[in-house]
Amino acid sequence: MPKTPNPQRGMLNAGVALIVAAGVLCSAPVQAQTLSLTAYKQAVAESLSGDAEMAAFYRERGFDPLWTAPDEASATRRAALLEALASASAHGLPASRFNAQTLLAQMRAARTDHARGQVEIALSEMFLAYAHALNGGLLDGRRIDSGIKRGPQRLSARGLLDRMSREDPRHVLASLAPQTPEYARLMRAKLELQQVIGRGGWGATIRAGKLDPGQSGAEVVALRDRLLRMGYLAPTLSASYDGPLRAAVLEFQEDHGLEADGVAGSATLSAINVAPEERLKSVVVAMERERWLNLPEGRGKRHVYVNLTDYHANIIDDGKVTFETRSVVGAQAPDRATPEFSDVMEFMVINPSWYVPRSIVVNEYLPLLRRNPAAVSHLQITDSRGRTVNRASGFSQYSAASFPFSMRQPPGPQNALGEVKFMFPNKYNIYLHDTPSKHLFARNERAFSHGCIRLSDPKDFAYALLAKQTDDPRGLFDARLRSGAESRVNLEEPVPVHLVYRTAFTTAKGHVNYRADIYGRDAKLWNALSAAGVALLDAQS
Repeated sequence: MPKTPNPQRGMLNAGVALIVAAGVLCSAPVQAQTLSLTAYKQAVAESLSGDAEMAAFYRERGFDPLWTAPDEASATRRAALLEALASASAHGLPASRFNAQTLLAQMRAARTDHARGQVEIALSEMFLAYAHALNGGLLDGRRIDSGIKRGPQRLSARGLLDRMSREDPRHVLASLAPQTPEYARLMRAKLELQQVIGRGGWGATIRAGKLDPGQSGAEVVALRDRLLRMGYLAPTLSASYDGPLRAAVLEFQEDHGLEADGVAGSATLSAINVAPEERLKSVVVAMERERWLNLPEGRGKRHVYVNLTDYHANIIDDGKVTFETRSVVGAQAPDRATPEFSDVMEFMVINPSWYVPRSIVVNEYLPLLRRNPAAVSHLQITDSRGRTVNRASGFSQYSAASFPFSMRQPPGPQNALGEVKFMFPNKYNIYLHDTPSKHLFARNERAFSHGCIRLSDPKDFAYALLAKQTDDPRGLFDARLRSGAESRVNLEEPVPVHLVYRTAFTTAKGHVNYRADIYGRDAKLWNALSAAGVALLDAQS
């Protein structure tokens, strides 16, 4: 394996040049104390008209400059900001938007106190724009896809400026990016992929439809060479699909959520043939998504983490996975795709009833009832007072808009929610639950539900949650289950739940994992990032 690159290397030369410039370019106008500060303050006040938090910060300090005073502290802040801006592209942010050269040109041209006031606010605005994008995201996902319910996280502008005035500016700027191991590893993966692209990629694609262990020939050599360049195979001259090559294919399959059988079938070869440019897009998008999840309150010492594209639900304790189970997520139809959001799990319901969502009632069951009032007999039809409706009168007179009834499936072994559901009340009516359709968990791609998330091991999931509040979680759960009655069990310590969508994610050791963009959201997000000026390759790549 090549030596792991430093994500910041390549930015240093530009950064050094900017730092030197920052210490000099403002010096002439700010040291020439021949003009009144009235013009400076007027320029600052005029420029602050649209930002209440920034205005409050400057009013509290009597409009004293943060960046443009003739002192070492201001010069250090300027240098730190310009140095940080030079690394914007390393974070997958648009270098054109965070262009230090624009600020330098404005500083060079500042020859009056009024111009210095304008430079002062321009520096604060650039600092805040960069801080917000790096800390909480460049884009608002809610404007990109209806299934994304996350907006960018935003720290207080006043608080950020106050920190810059009191703390080491380099420390402030370094603390802005997500401090998670995942973000650091994604950042490193970004640079590695850029270097792969700079060297010409991973080599020729494989044209075969399928390759089996024991085969040999040109396409096996192409497979060997491509996996070698990806880092899955040690250098070898073997031209046959031998044991080491099969092991490399197995590892690749596991990293890409494919059936791990060591056979290079069509799905495996299709994934191997994906260009590094496409993988780089996934990594850059994942970095933006990691910034969206950079919550001020954190993700929770204990939290549930569901990666929709990976079809798994995890319980995380102190940053480590303590429980993992397979999941089924919403189907690919727009009205069934599972949304991305965070909430807090408050309770579980053992032996749950299934209260059928209105959309399913009128779109799926009402047409059946109109033809046959006895259809879907496993469901109760109830009026607004909860009374069971007599089916004998039929339902042909009702439309989707006029159907006045609700539908409910009582607890039981064939209940659509199985034996337990886990509730984090939300306006999207999404929750985790059991299912009687266990056969679906054997598939690699598991997008089949109406939107809620089904768990392969719901009882063990429940035991893991309850273990924090009872010495006998299994006994508590099973006793409620045997009763047959619907039973609510509150979590004494509510657990944050994060439903995320990551087509690229990392592990502490090994390669970056990639998954299919099942809902097409990452393609939309990359297009939006590109439109905002994010480049696939840095100028230094």
